[in-house]
Amino acid sequence: MRHGRPMTLDFVGAPWKALRWKPAIRSMDLASISQCRLRVMLQRAAVRFRTLAMSTEQGTMQTEMFTWKLVLAYDGSEFHGWQVQPDRATVQGELRDALLRITGEDVLPQGSGRTDAGVHALGQVASFALAAPIPETNLARALNRKLPASIRVLSATRVTSDFHARHSAQAKTYEYRIFRGEICPPWRARYVYALNVPLDVDAMQRAAARVLGVHDFTSFAASDSDSAGHVRCLHASQWIRAEEDQLLLYRVHGNGFLHHMVRNLVGTFLEVGRGNVEEAAIAAILEARCRERAGPTAPARGLFLVSVDYDH
Repeated sequence: MRHGRPMTLDFVGAPWKALRWKPAIRSMDLASISQCRLRVMLQRAAVRFRTLAMSTEQGTMQTEMFTWKLVLAYDGSEFHGWQVQPDRATVQGELRDALLRITGEDVLPQGSGRTDAGVHALGQVASFALAAPIPETNLARALNRKLPASIRVLSATRVTSDFHARHSAQAKTYEYRIFRGEICPPWRARYVYALNVPLDVDAMQRAAARVLGVHDFTSFAASDSDSAGHVRCLHASQWIRAEEDQLLLYRVHGNGFLHHMVRNLVGTFLEVGRGNVEEAAIAAILEARCRERAGPTAPARGLFLVSVDYDH
């Protein structure tokens, strides 16, 4: 009783809060009050649930995706190349699995190109999109903890959504390493082609210059190449003597490369160095557009993807 008037329960106030007292307008027994209270609470809970569900659905539809660019180095000796393959260890597969363990997102990173089994990289580039808002330094650190020691992330940066590791690439640089010493040290054996035979390096240098510019490189492409076109432009093609390391290096820079193209160029230039092919024959080999006219494919272990060029 207050001011001599009876008191009863009213449902004024925020949801889920205790009922408060106010002067009675009409009498209600306790059973009716309990039923009304439960019904109102359930109705308000249903409204809140529907609102939350709609908000969650809209949020999912509008989730911002972050595009990432990774620069990677790897020892390709134990991998069956870059591209993911069933029941085989690949660089792309290892990177996908590491991202899944870190973020819970199943994404397939796209590389600037598909390196073959046994080929190494000093600056491979991969791109993918993630919803997780991870700081750049944290992603690189987390990946290096999850990835095998033969794969290292050199940098991880967020880029614009139109960036694609392969489609955005403007040019690439490859290097092939030949060990010229009498005995190749075991710790170098997986990263060089050991070849201790007489070579006319000057003739090889002149032959390498003959592939500069725009050409159809069908003769230097793998027979199973699936590229739509075989015309490429080479901006640099040269042999470099690194005598202090007993190495002979072939370095080539171009706007694109066909499957096995660099290794087939190296194999052909080595035939020139041995005296089995005339340096002037390079033009005829290019013109023939026939794989059988070029030299053998050099071993994969000597090849490195050095870097990939982009406009941004």
